[in-house]
Order: sequence, then structure tokens, then C-alpha cells
Amino acid sequence: MPKIAFIGAGSVVFAKRLIMDILSYPELSDAEIALMDINKERLELIYELTKKIIEKLNSPAKVIATLDRREALDGANYVINMIQVGGLEMFEKDVEIPRKYGIDQTVGDTIGPGGVFRGLRTIPVLLDIARDMEELCPDALFINYSNPMAINCWALNKATKIKNVGLCHSVQGTAMQLASYIGVPYEEVYYWVAGINHMAWFLEFKRNGEDLYPRLWQAMENPEIYKKDAVRFEIMKHLGYFVTESTHHMSEYVPYFRKNPERIKELIPERWDYLEICKNGWQPHYERIKKEIKGEEPIIIERSHEYASSIIYSMETNNPCRINGNVNNDNLITNLPKDCCVEVPCLVDKSGIHPCFVGDLPPQLAALNRTNINVQELAVLGALEKDPNKIYQAIMLDPLTSAILELREVKKMVDEMLEAEKEWIKIFE
Repeated sequence: MPKIAFIGAGSVVFAKRLIMDILSYPELSDAEIALMDINKERLELIYELTKKIIEKLNSPAKVIATLDRREALDGANYVINMIQVGGLEMFEKDVEIPRKYGIDQTVGDTIGPGGVFRGLRTIPVLLDIARDMEELCPDALFINYSNPMAINCWALNKATKIKNVGLCHSVQGTAMQLASYIGVPYEEVYYWVAGINHMAWFLEFKRNGEDLYPRLWQAMENPEIYKKDAVRFEIMKHLGYFVTESTHHMSEYVPYFRKNPERIKELIPERWDYLEICKNGWQPHYERIKKEIKGEEPIIIERSHEYASSIIYSMETNNPCRINGNVNNDNLITNLPKDCCVEVPCLVDKSGIHPCFVGDLPPQLAALNRTNINVQELAVLGALEKDPNKIYQAIMLDPLTSAILELREVKKMVDEMLEAEKEWIKIFE
């Protein structure tokens, strides 16, 4: 009976998805689920919903809810992390302060000012969790869903011995989009994807041995398809390969697309602001969950394409699966820096997660990855060494920021962010 701890279970909609995924496997139906969050109201909501899911499945699973992280971690076999340190209040500062300086981040959770500061808030908490795990469940697998993915996983790999993998849905999500663009069933496509989180590359995209890239190039000529993903198609047009993260995300990681409002509107005519979605879009989901708990709405059990449940299933049953995971670059991608965090295909079985060797990426792809890795490395070092100068330098090297701001402006912006977020960033005191 595996014990699965959810840290940040108050991310109710996502926690619900993963819990249903796990319990949909008969082999995992006897799991013990430990839900932990610092928000009592949200914790109670996911606890009551989980009990309803267990009841609907007639499952022998057990569930507990606790505000005590150590209680949740004690004896766990798997720890699923989905925390957002500082919540929407700090997320808003991550986005709104840079926007005053002309840095318009549509998400702001990966690199750039927003990603670096989210990492500054998150890394100390992750290290606290890892220290608890070293004491209470040293052999457990830490499954991280919190962004900034590469920065967080790099810090964990550098500062702890906890087994961990970072998971994102951009690889399988993009594969579904590509299949739809060329009219091919997703279930029939094969793909080999590697790079870094939010900037990994479809090195192969096939169906029954047929290379599907010619059909993708043809699809790009359709104006209706092109405008759905203009930034990524532009990247493919000039670099030769399709990238994993959305047009909105990808436009933040390079210096080409968000220099001014006119250029943004040209390629991304429909404004998409993740902060606004988070602030205003959660209420309908929560109202539905409340109705599901009361029995006023049906609970529909569907397995998603998230990787967490597949990993747990394979490790518990020894039935292998393949995922794309964020792991330490131990000679996996040979033209990216050693020990950075890479996203590569991984095989999973009873003995754990086995990252696959990729070799060299095409040089133009590795070069673009390295521009983001530069920011990630300095952010990690700044957080672990408690060195604010490295944080300034990380953001100075950010491709979008450096395309817009002078060095003195970057310094001023970072100082303003440090002051605004000082309640949550204690490491420089």
C-alpha cells in the first residue's frame, strides 16, 4: 500500500486530476493519500472531494488531511509537490513590476524577472521539504510540478540527495496539438523530445515510421493553423524544429517577439494573461467541486495525460512506461552544460526513473537552450549562495529583459521587486 503525499494539495483542481489518475488504476486503489496544505479551507475542500472519489470508485484507499507537512511526509513512498510560494499576491508583483519597465511577461513563471523571483521564493521551501524527507522518507521519490521547473529541480539536485523528477505536460500537450494540426490521431504518433523545460524540441515526430515533419511544414502554410501558434511556427521556420511550450510562453524566453506592443499584437493578437486567468478563472471550478461534494454534480472519473500516476503505477507494478522528465544532465544532452536540468525521455520501472541518452542537440537548438540555462544557473547559485548579485546578473542575462532594458534599469527593477517581495524572500537578510 504506497503512501502518496500531496504537498500543496490546496491546488484543488490539479490535485483532483492527479488523485483521480492514481485511483483509476486498480493496482493503486489501496493507496494511502496524505493531503497537506497551509490553507485550511482549500485543504478541507480537496479532502472531502477525495473521500467522494474513493466512495465512487468503491476503493479501499485511505485519505488523511493535515496542515502538518511532517505528518504528511512520514513514511511516504512518493511526494507530489505543487506549491506556489507567496500565492497570487506575489505572482502579481512578479508580473506587474516588470511590466512597468516594459517587460510584458504573459506568464512569468519560468525565467525572466518573474521566473527568477518565483524561484527565489520556492527554493528555500523545497530545501526544507527535502530535509524533512531525508529524515522521514529518505527513499521516497519527489515529483515536482512547481515552476520554475528547471530552476527548482537544479537546486534540488545541487543541494540535496533526494531522488526527484520534474514533470510538465508541455511535451504530451504539444504532441496532441501537432497531431491535430495535421489530422493524425494522437494515439498513433511517436515522438522523441529533448531540451530544457518549456524549451524542448521535437527531434522526431512520426507515425508508423513516416516522418510527419513534411506534413507539419505544409500545415504551417495554412493561415488558420499558423495563427494558432505563430511564435512556435516562426521558431520552426528559422531553427528547423517545433518547440514544446505554447506561443504565449515561448515568446517570453527569446528576445524576438515581445519587444513592444505592436510586435506582440502582430504575432499574438489575442491577449492571454495567465495572472488574470488565475485571479478570475478559479471560481467556476471551485463551485463545481463544491457541487460534486454535495452530490449535485456527477464526479466523472477520467485519466488525464499527466505523468505522475504513470510513474507510480510503473514503480509499483514493474510494468514500464516512458515519460519526459526534468532531470540532472549527467551526460544526457552532451552539448548542454553538465549538471544543468534537462527535459529528456525517461523509462520507468520498479527500480525507478532511467533518463535516456540523447547526445548532441542540433547546434542551433542547444544554443537557444543555453541562453535560458545561463539565467537558470545564476538564479540557482544566487538562491543557494544567498548572493543578491547573482540574482541581478541572472535577470541581466535574461533574453527578453536584455533586449529591452539597460543595465541600470535592470538594477532598479530588481531592487523594486526585492523590496516588494521581502516578506517572502528572507535569504538575503
